[in-house]
Amino acid sequence: MSTSLLRLLGLGLLAFGSLQAQNAVTAGKFTVEHPTLLNLGFEWEISGDANRNATVSVQFRAVGEPAWRTALPLVRIGGERVFRAVEHLDYTVPDGFAGSILNLQPGTEYECQFQLADPDGASGTVSQSVRVKTRTEPQPYKGGRTLHVYAPDYKGEKLEPSFSSLLEAYYGAGLGDWSVVWERRAQPGDTILLHAGLYKPDRLNYVDPMMAPFDGTMSLTLKGTAEKPITIKSAGDGEVIIDGAGNHNLFEVSASAHHIFEGLTLRNTDVGFAAGQKEVIGAVALTVKNCRLESVGFGVWTEFAGSSDFYIADNLILGRDDRFRLIGWTGPRWASAGAYGSHLMVSYYAIKIYGPGHVIARNAIAYFHDGIGISTYGTPEKDPDRRASSIDIYGNDIHMSNDDFVETDGGVHNVRVFGNRGVNAAQGGYSAQPSFGGPIYFFRNLLYNVPTGVAFKFSAKAAGLFVWHNTIISEHRAKDPYANAHYRNNLFLGRDAPDRGVMVWANATSAFSSDYNGYRPNRGVSAQYEWLAPEKAGGNTYTAKPDAWVAYGTLEELRTATGQEKHGREVDYNIFERLVAPSQNRHDVYHAMDLNFRLKAGSAAVDAGVPIPTVNEGFLGKAPDLGALESGAPEPHYGPTWLKWQPFYR
Repeated sequence: MSTSLLRLLGLGLLAFGSLQAQNAVTAGKFTVEHPTLLNLGFEWEISGDANRNATVSVQFRAVGEPAWRTALPLVRIGGERVFRAVEHLDYTVPDGFAGSILNLQPGTEYECQFQLADPDGASGTVSQSVRVKTRTEPQPYKGGRTLHVYAPDYKGEKLEPSFSSLLEAYYGAGLGDWSVVWERRAQPGDTILLHAGLYKPDRLNYVDPMMAPFDGTMSLTLKGTAEKPITIKSAGDGEVIIDGAGNHNLFEVSASAHHIFEGLTLRNTDVGFAAGQKEVIGAVALTVKNCRLESVGFGVWTEFAGSSDFYIADNLILGRDDRFRLIGWTGPRWASAGAYGSHLMVSYYAIKIYGPGHVIARNAIAYFHDGIGISTYGTPEKDPDRRASSIDIYGNDIHMSNDDFVETDGGVHNVRVFGNRGVNAAQGGYSAQPSFGGPIYFFRNLLYNVPTGVAFKFSAKAAGLFVWHNTIISEHRAKDPYANAHYRNNLFLGRDAPDRGVMVWANATSAFSSDYNGYRPNRGVSAQYEWLAPEKAGGNTYTAKPDAWVAYGTLEELRTATGQEKHGREVDYNIFERLVAPSQNRHDVYHAMDLNFRLKAGSAAVDAGVPIPTVNEGFLGKAPDLGALESGAPEPHYGPTWLKWQPFYR
């Protein structure tokens, strides 16, 4: 054999070895994210795996249980470019895996096992075994002091120790103009009970008996602990009304830790709970539950990356926006005078957060620009304790949003949006604009009446989207290409909009899938299903060409051309017991109490889905049903557990 041939063979072997090394996976840092009450999230850094065929299988069990259960595999992320030039945003998702173990029990410790594998070889610590405990709902400390606060006009007998204002109980009697000298602070574990009455500070009076400062903001800065939170709650003897009298912030809690607010009514303020400012400071472990906030511009708001582990649940939050018609970003009332007068953004978000570990559950929200949102924030920080990961948004009832119901727009990993009901949103339903790698899970949500036809607002090149078991009475027409998106067991029912089809898939990369979904096409529209995907398969870094859109008139045409929706089907409104499409009038308003999303027994949507571990294991019949509600199963309750009907919808 000649020397030159040997040299060529050697170079070939070197090249093969180099390629094999690039395709093999090396395990890096494994991260357990902040646990929530119902879910656990995990991240695993890797290098290599250029051909993206590595996998991570997951098993779990409650400590003490003999049998292991299979969870969803972790999601391969990395290489997706998330960008939008107008905001100078340009971020490439690092290589790794991320994912959640879903639908767990609160206050339970779980054993979780993870196995990294790759046909091309795997090195490093490829097995991980951890114990993680889910959280429980924060509760007052039973062994602490009880401090009693009475409204200024209260004349009866008082339980002791008693105080004339919340600030006096919290800080001690103040001295100086606007009571700025505080000497007897509350202690971790204390419970401050506010008795029935109207608490309306006279903030322009520097000897106001409620100790209100000039701006009328009650700044609460003390630190409780997880075991001994500081609790401020209604005494249970009647409604406690705290009226901001038109001030900007009512409770400034950005410097607080482990505070519980329960059973209070807040009204007439721009911001109910100001809980964090970006790159400055933010609250930790803030709980707001069973409260009523009305005529507010913001309910609860933090932009601080270090804010973590909020529990915002079972609240009724009412904004100031129009109660009788949808307006949205455009039209006669947006930022200009017109037939309906001049529109200004008087209520922005009911709840807006950033940071890890938050739970936003069972709130009833109406008359805001947006219902619930994660701060768009920008490029996420590397520290997992300072980014929007492991966040649960579930069981919320959202009515009349002039933009979106739920925005996950700054979400990084393991954001879970599930079991929510949204009725009437002018611009979009459930948003990821963008998401920074994911996974972002949207499952078992209801949506009705989004006139734009943008049920899921996936834009700014969002990445890592999992859309399962949603009932969508709208089109899904997000055309800004997104990456690593997967659809299963959904219902998308068009409203016969004359200018659009029912579904758009805008795949920026070759990581995508769609199957077992049901579609109701819009009558009289030829371009019913629109498809965009890269020409080259394999990998995750190929950007689809903007001119590569293809439109299909039928689901069968799409199936034949793309290989997707092999088990998909077309349906109509007769799959429901009683439900019709909303009108084409973009200002019309509908009420959740009038809508019936239950499937008709034996309809085309029943037993037409596919099993998904930890998501639909309790299905009835031969297979899971399509959509959010399983036929024959109890219907979920949306909104606060104490609110049995929704008078604010009328």
